[in-house]
Amino acid sequence: MNPFSLEGRRALVTGANTGIGRAIAQALAGQGAQVTCAGRTPADETVAAIRASGGAAETMSLDLSDPMAARDVFEGQGYSILVNNAGTIRRGDALDFTQADWDAVMDVNLKAVFFTAQAFARAALASGHTPAAVVSIASLLSFQGGIRVASYTAAKHGVAGVTKILANEWAEKGITVNAVAPGYIKTNNTAALQADPERSRAILERIPMGRWGQPEDIGGTVAFLCSPAARYVTGAVINVDGGWLAR
Repeated sequence: MNPFSLEGRRALVTGANTGIGRAIAQALAGQGAQVTCAGRTPADETVAAIRASGGAAETMSLDLSDPMAARDVFEGQGYSILVNNAGTIRRGDALDFTQADWDAVMDVNLKAVFFTAQAFARAALASGHTPAAVVSIASLLSFQGGIRVASYTAAKHGVAGVTKILANEWAEKGITVNAVAPGYIKTNNTAALQADPERSRAILERIPMGRWGQPEDIGGTVAFLCSPAARYVTGAVINVDGGWLAR
């Protein structure tokens, strides 16, 4: 048996329409999973790419600005993999940061992560679809403070904590819970940084590998954490950052 195979597994990936989410969905499908690509905007391009490669995928409308949006998604559907990737960010000086900006980020990046995982686990346990896996996308700002992103930093620290508490509670139930903390990855979200010669140079000088990461670097790590090869890995927050945090 291939310990990395996801054949026969059904997965849901939030925020799967672009960037890291798309790469995760493609990586899971590449290992044989049937993938539901969920998001506030349609993930049609992701689904088309997966199907063109011979994989199985479908799209789902899911707006996680309502943290309870996924409460009825999993029951009776046979999911055994959940990837909490959807996220948002608001920037502003801490002295000026508004409650609205705080709540908007916390709702998507932390509250929805917890309650989506809760709904997933309830359904998986009720239907006997275990072993099962939850992977959430954390951040370098799960460890560092950053600047001008107060709610994002708080939420991503929270993702690390929620990952550990759920791992503790669900390990004996056959559900692993882990997180992946991406470094600087080449996506649309980092386009401005990549285009700024000084900022890009400073970033690359800090990364021991000397390059930006690719979305596929995150996808492969997530696929591993969902596979039988990672059956003894739970409660971990894995940095995929080219060595950034090691320096």
